[in-house]
Amino acid sequence: MSSSLDKLKPIISLLPEISPPTSFPSVKERIFWTIFALLMFFIMYHIPAIGVDPRVFSTVSFLQLITASKIGTLLTTGIGPIILASIFMQLLVGAKIIQLNLSDPAQRATFHGAQKLLAFILAFFEAFVFSTYLSSAGYVLNIFGPSTFWLVVFQIALGSIILLYLDEILSKYGLGSGISLFIAAGVAFSIVGGILNIFFGYSGIIQILSEGGALVFAKIFESLLPLFATLLILLIVVYFEGIKVEVPISYGFGSSSAIPLKFFYLSNIPVILAVAFLANTQLFAMLLLDQNLCLGGTLNLDVPNKAYACEGGLDLINIIGRAERQGHSARFVDGFFYLISPIHHNPEQSYFAQINSYFTYSSPIFNIPEWVHIIVYLLFLVLLCIVFGFLWVDLTGMGPQDVAKQIDSMGFQIPGYRRDVRILSSVLEKYIPPLILIGSVSVGLLAGFADLLGALGTGTGILLTVSIISNFYQSIERYNILGQSSFLYDFLKKR
Repeated sequence: MSSSLDKLKPIISLLPEISPPTSFPSVKERIFWTIFALLMFFIMYHIPAIGVDPRVFSTVSFLQLITASKIGTLLTTGIGPIILASIFMQLLVGAKIIQLNLSDPAQRATFHGAQKLLAFILAFFEAFVFSTYLSSAGYVLNIFGPSTFWLVVFQIALGSIILLYLDEILSKYGLGSGISLFIAAGVAFSIVGGILNIFFGYSGIIQILSEGGALVFAKIFESLLPLFATLLILLIVVYFEGIKVEVPISYGFGSSSAIPLKFFYLSNIPVILAVAFLANTQLFAMLLLDQNLCLGGTLNLDVPNKAYACEGGLDLINIIGRAERQGHSARFVDGFFYLISPIHHNPEQSYFAQINSYFTYSSPIFNIPEWVHIIVYLLFLVLLCIVFGFLWVDLTGMGPQDVAKQIDSMGFQIPGYRRDVRILSSVLEKYIPPLILIGSVSVGLLAGFADLLGALGTGTGILLTVSIISNFYQSIERYNILGQSSFLYDFLKKR
């Protein structure tokens, strides 16, 4: 059976690929490649793109945290194109726009090849968008004349492509997912920076103590609230990470055991895809920045605030999403995309002032209350987590039927029942779909509420980092076992 992507095979075959290991890598080898990938990430994270003004490095936005990027460096787009390519391919296959049988190894390989090709294309597209934005803001230097712009585009795209191959190396020779590792590294870096800023920043605890006054302890308490919020979210996530549902199994009529199904069955995957999708709305904001589309009126570009430049009519851009510059990035301040845009604390505002704005602030054009924005954002985030959660299960073979086949192939069965894959599947049906739903809703709500509380590194980042570190620890334990059993390796490698 041919797939609808067969026409791309000649192009896909030209893309470089990391060959799989000929023998099972040892734990030491996996740790080596993991550290190597992490070092490469941090090196590129701090290397500025030639032709970009270094002043652009001063701010870190929500988009940069979630996509493991740093604007102006080789990782200006980070893992954004890789995740976006994964999201697009999942949606196309899930909606049956692309006809693929992912249980067929050949078609699954074609799917991953097409996803890699799309990541290449998106890497250059996003590099072009960011470079255009930096150029319009005056941050692209005229070192080599007009060709400087295209040099910046190439460097930024190359950075994301290198990350793509580092992720491929880690999936075959390292410990787990490179995408997850890079996000965790960027978030951890941000959390450390946030803690240092609380104590030693311009309005930090040291500065508060030096100024003194009657409100010194109240100010210190307010400064520490983001740290308290971070610790609270950490404890909640660690607690949920430890919750498991155990499904009893036995080997023939002999020893019995259990399959541990985690409460976060899909780990951090749903929230990574959902938040990356939402964070990339900032990329769309850059495209809509300073744009106007006046319907039934007159466009007056002499108006200082271009959001109101449409006189006697309706500006369609306002409805889609009015964007404004924020530091070295752009964000939506009104319209549809504003309603689903991430909410995070403004570092220039005090903690209590930020919380108060949730109840008092309204958008400048349509006067949308901030509390409406919060509710819509949380609901949309949870919905995305659910959709991507179930799509991910279908694409990766983690559903009840697939897991049942893997367990049956190893000779296991449900105690008290005859060995039959249908029985295994019916039992797993009672556990896996509810875990996917509840786990996806939980990670979405945890991420959203943690962002509202102003947790350091964003609540989403903390959620991802805790589960990522937990998964890496479990990977080390698992690979120690797998090194002793190729039978177990074949089973868990599919998971």
